[in-house]
Amino acid sequence: MFKNPFSFEGRIRRTEYGLTVLIYSLMLLFIGKESNDNKVLSILYIPLIYFIYSQGAKRCHDKGRNGWHQLIPFYIILLIFSEGDEGQNKYGVNPKNK
Repeated sequence: MFKNPFSFEGRIRRTEYGLTVLIYSLMLLFIGKESNDNKVLSILYIPLIYFIYSQGAKRCHDKGRNGWHQLIPFYIILLIFSEGDEGQNKYGVNPKNK
């Protein structure tokens, strides 16, 4: 789990994506709360946004879609709750079978 978290290639399971959203949300709360006192912490937004988009792209790949689909409003709900493609697709092998 969390192999190459900043890579946009490959596929990930729902569990890893759900944990990614949880980590992102917690870090967003922490940075937002603490950045009022310390502006240096605001620089952490950049890797955090890169992290959530790279993991989202991999989850889209598991559904057989390209990563741009994650920009559709509320598509994140579909990514969290629906299963990925069975077997291999053009983005790689099924992460469930690894």
